[in-house]
Amino acid sequence: MQKIQISSQDQPYEKFLRIGPQSLSERELLAIILRTGTRDASALELAEQVLMLARYPREGLLGLYDVSLNELMAIRGIGTVKAVKLKCLAELAMRINTATAREGLTFDNSASVAAYYMERLRHLDTEQTILACLDSKGQLIAERRLSSGSVRTCVVSPREVFLEALQQRAVNFILLHNHPSGDPTPSAADRRLTQDIRSMGEKLELYLLDHIIIGDRDYFSFREEDWQVGQER
Repeated sequence: MQKIQISSQDQPYEKFLRIGPQSLSERELLAIILRTGTRDASALELAEQVLMLARYPREGLLGLYDVSLNELMAIRGIGTVKAVKLKCLAELAMRINTATAREGLTFDNSASVAAYYMERLRHLDTEQTILACLDSKGQLIAERRLSSGSVRTCVVSPREVFLEALQQRAVNFILLHNHPSGDPTPSAADRRLTQDIRSMGEKLELYLLDHIIIGDRDYFSFREEDWQVGQER
């Protein structure tokens, strides 16, 4: 088999054609999307500036999801068209990850539920709560966003949860919410809410199967922890 020689002068597009996309760095992949640079900066240099916009804890290409159009367009050489392309790239990446997670989604498996909702929730700057309503066979019959909150808190009441679950004729349900800090460790308020809803659900025969907290590529499941919560964050 003939060995492929890679020239140090290879541009990203030519390198892609020679040895495939897996050989390209994130900077090179972005340079192909951008296609052209400016008189003062190459496409590779523009790509490097884009990647520098990513904010902790999401770095590299993953950070594009959190970067606004205005921030991208502040880079000389990136106008509306290129900025929109980059945001579409980030959105496609999120949807692909979500579709991949859905293939293995079963609501009796906390890891698969967390994986399915991870990309949707982990990028948010404020806390949001999602109610997943299930039928007697454990199939999803409805999904509702209950509330949006601040960076550290999300106000949701047991009454709101049960009214919505009963309206959807749910038999069981799962609660999910995110922690924008990236740390999924439950707070004291998370513990109280989970205990209250689980207790009320047992009396109504409308059961809370899990409460999952989404962090940055990490999650906390009350069910996996045998309903024993961790330490307060």
